Amino acid sequence: MPNRKTAEDRKAELVEVTLRLADKVGPDRLSTEAIADAVGVTQAAIFRHFPKKQDLWEAVAARIGETFQGRWTKVERLDVSSEQKLRRLILGQLKLIRSTPAIPAILFSRELHVENDRLRKVLFGLMQRFHGLAARFIREGQRTREFRPDVDADDAAFLVIGTVQGLVLRWSLSKRGFDLVAEGERLLGVLLRGFQTPANRPAAIDPVGTDAPEAPSRSTLGGPS
Repeated sequence: MPNRKTAEDRKAELVEVTLRLADKVGPDRLSTEAIADAVGVTQAAIFRHFPKKQDLWEAVAARIGETFQGRWTKVERLDVSSEQKLRRLILGQLKLIRSTPAIPAILFSRELHVENDRLRKVLFGLMQRFHGLAARFIREGQRTREFRPDVDADDAAFLVIGTVQGLVLRWSLSKRGFDLVAEGERLLGVLLRGFQTPANRPAAIDPVGTDAPEAPSRSTLGGPS
């Protein structure tokens, strides 16, 4: 006779299944009945672990937050330049979203946020920590003269986050029709060139030179053709 799952194991399973199904049908349309069917339990079993549906979504947000924080901590501990930390912070987020596509749908869900104020506050807290970390890397880069001293670090971090959010939205609307991480790396390079000091800014490539590599087309990368 197979061993029954512990309460913590069952809760973790319910959270993971919710994340997977939220990507398929959308978080606003996902029912506890569908979650119960996917796990192979009754709806009553779900409510034993999560008395309200809002509690389940808060557990999902906590799971996302733990994953984010784990990746952010690894980036903080890297022995690389501040610019490299910023790049790895952003590209790490994009890789996580690519592997868990339900994340942007949950972050942008107006219905979930209206119905669950605690969930909204948890997600807003994650965004604030992400912004704070990006701004910190930019300030560190200013001290090491990687980034221009006249750039406002907080504003620059908001520009980086806005670029990521716009890219993720475009990726979702295009039905994931381009490489999210590759396009993110390209756009981040464009953005960071505006932050860099002249000494750290890469030399421009002559687009008509015989040795210049052919640039990827925007249609290939999900941009306008």
